[in-house]
Amino acid sequence: MQNSKEIIFNFIKENFILGRSEIDLMPDQSLLDSGIIDSTGILELVMFIEEKFSINIDDEELIPENLDSINNIVNFLKTKGIN
Repeated sequence: MQNSKEIIFNFIKENFILGRSEIDLMPDQSLLDSGIIDSTGILELVMFIEEKFSINIDDEELIPENLDSINNIVNFLKTKGIN
């Protein structure tokens, strides 16, 4: 079974990087600053996380500290009780 980090990494790779071989995704890399995800992509990512992990993400939680890198997302999920 995949852990949350692998699940998030694979989702981003399959949905935002596929066919863009010049991008090397690193766990602490800013998804927005590096152009991997735009604001619409963040919404897609949030919807995926909510559905996959059966959680709700409140509007005030939609901040870069929670969602701007794979490591930030994993740490945010830990606050929600997801490993």
